[in-house]
Amino acid sequence: MSKVEFYYFPIKALGEPVRLLLSYGGQEFEDNRVVPEKWPEFKPKTPFGQMPFLVINGKQYAQCTPICRYLGRKYGLAGADLEEDFEIDQNVELVHDLRAKAAQVQYEEDAATKAKRHEKYTREIYPNLLTKLDEIIRKNNGHLALGKLTWGDFIFAGIYEYLKVMLQAPDLDEKFPSLRALEQAVLNLPKVKEYVAKAPKCDY
Repeated sequence: MSKVEFYYFPIKALGEPVRLLLSYGGQEFEDNRVVPEKWPEFKPKTPFGQMPFLVINGKQYAQCTPICRYLGRKYGLAGADLEEDFEIDQNVELVHDLRAKAAQVQYEEDAATKAKRHEKYTREIYPNLLTKLDEIIRKNNGHLALGKLTWGDFIFAGIYEYLKVMLQAPDLDEKFPSLRALEQAVLNLPKVKEYVAKAPKCDY
């Protein structure tokens, strides 16, 4: 069996989709959680100076989405043809669009700029993206694409708590129940549920 190591910070965010997929696939892996104090020293050892990254039999592979796409193909969670793969990729990128906009606020250091940007995005950007995402999930039988479980669902479920923090939207579950339902559908898959029960606790 392949030796698999995974590296990310001790949070969910962009690392959790990979952890969830590995667990779903029944793959044993070293879950290496690099604390912020160790990051400057560890950073040069990473493929691109960032995390997450996966190591399979000594070879490093980086970037959250390509890792998840690979694991999706490996575990039967990809599309049946190019067009189905295209749909998964498209809808995953919509999720990342939302995350990227929220990150512009979350990681803004100037407090006044951060507050102004949050107000603008909450009014002009987030509602459209969230409404479209809600429509897609409801159209797809509670999934992100193809009306069934795909690796895209794991991307969404893994970063959902992180999204709520960045959007400053603790009431997102109530506003868009479909989002919470999709997250829970993934987290309640038997092998995923086992992982979640044993995983170190973190808010996002």
